[in-house]
Amino acid sequence: MKRKLTELAEWLNASGQHLEGITVLGATIDSRNIKQGDLFIPFRGEQANGHKYVHSAIQNGAVASLWLTDEPNPPAELPLIFVDDAEAALQQLARSYRNQLTCKVVGVTGSNGKTSTKDLIASVLSAEFAVRKTEGNFNNELGMPLTILSLEEETEVAVLEMGMSAFGEIAFLSELAKPDIAIITNIGEAHMQDLGSREGIAKAKFEIIQGLSSEGEFYYDGDEPLLTSLVGAEKNLDAVAFGYAESCELVATDIEVTEQGSRFTVAGQIDGQYVIPVFGEHQVKNALAAMLVAKKLSMTDEGIRSALLNATLTPMRMQPITAKSGALFINDAYNAAPTSLRAALSFIGQTQLRRDKWVVLGDMLELGQDERHFHESVADQLANLELKGIALYGPRMKWLYDELHARKSPVKLMWIEDDYQPIISTLLESIDDQSIILLKGSRGMALENVLNGVLETEA
Repeated sequence: MKRKLTELAEWLNASGQHLEGITVLGATIDSRNIKQGDLFIPFRGEQANGHKYVHSAIQNGAVASLWLTDEPNPPAELPLIFVDDAEAALQQLARSYRNQLTCKVVGVTGSNGKTSTKDLIASVLSAEFAVRKTEGNFNNELGMPLTILSLEEETEVAVLEMGMSAFGEIAFLSELAKPDIAIITNIGEAHMQDLGSREGIAKAKFEIIQGLSSEGEFYYDGDEPLLTSLVGAEKNLDAVAFGYAESCELVATDIEVTEQGSRFTVAGQIDGQYVIPVFGEHQVKNALAAMLVAKKLSMTDEGIRSALLNATLTPMRMQPITAKSGALFINDAYNAAPTSLRAALSFIGQTQLRRDKWVVLGDMLELGQDERHFHESVADQLANLELKGIALYGPRMKWLYDELHARKSPVKLMWIEDDYQPIISTLLESIDDQSIILLKGSRGMALENVLNGVLETEA
């Protein structure tokens, strides 16, 4: 962003002081992460008041700040714009700037896979376009406006991730972003405690079409009946299904796992064989969404193939890491829900990359009143896998441990509530170059600490 401070005040229909001659290059709500040319936006809450940091923000490179109209003692010497609500002001700035941007916008949501899909889309498109994407977890009502305000004028495609925990949130983000292409990766069980059912989750995710441009396209998981039903009720929606079912417009078949990643064949709107440098059938489905976006933006099949082969994803998404012992860790510890856990376990069951298979599973969070059932039900899938060992971590995983223990599973089985070290020690004693170890748990469980413990001890 490169806009005059006076123009920003006009966007906000707000008064200010010392506004003339100042150019703003970005915005931030964190005084510790100021970049030269930023507009500082102070938030006021029960624990902290951002107005206390306005002076230091400007000393560190900010060129101006917002100031709440009911906050006393505004510094008379500083460039300030006076607003009634900091959050509303941030969102209005992003809305106004978005209206001036000429780039294509791709909006991505889903219960699982939205970050991997965002990464794949951005990585593929970066081969031919100037692309920016949502960084980290900046995918909510504060993060998305900051992402939009960070877009350079030269950006050709912006890939924006949209997260939510309640009805109305995706609609708000979609109407703010105004996507030219909207994507739902899948419908799982995350946020069941807030939305009540998978049907509720589907309806909340489907809100992404509310901001879709009139000539925009909607890509969705064609293997999900809940989405198929919602799409069928929309008469004027230009929708394209991707998945494994033959009824999809883009179908993946013949998925193979290699040391380099996943090889698969596609048919429909795109035809041929492709490879992605990441494991898992669910990642192949995420790649289908990226392929549709690239095709829509006129990339050739060969261009898409080359870009996919060199794609990079955010760490801890089915990320392969080889330990000094030769053991292969699959670090999928960024998050977990029943849908994504089933997909990861399916991969472990099918892979022939290593003979001895281990799974280290952490609690799945935010599953509501059925969380015990969701944890216990994993036992059925685990019982059908030929595993060397199962390590369970977290208080909720005790339910799964008890279920497996009651079945007298012959597999080496352990449960630890809140200490990584016993799991680390067990792995160090047991794994070698014939071992593959899946790490899967919700973000709050931080199972990457198990991997780090193994790697540090081996070093």
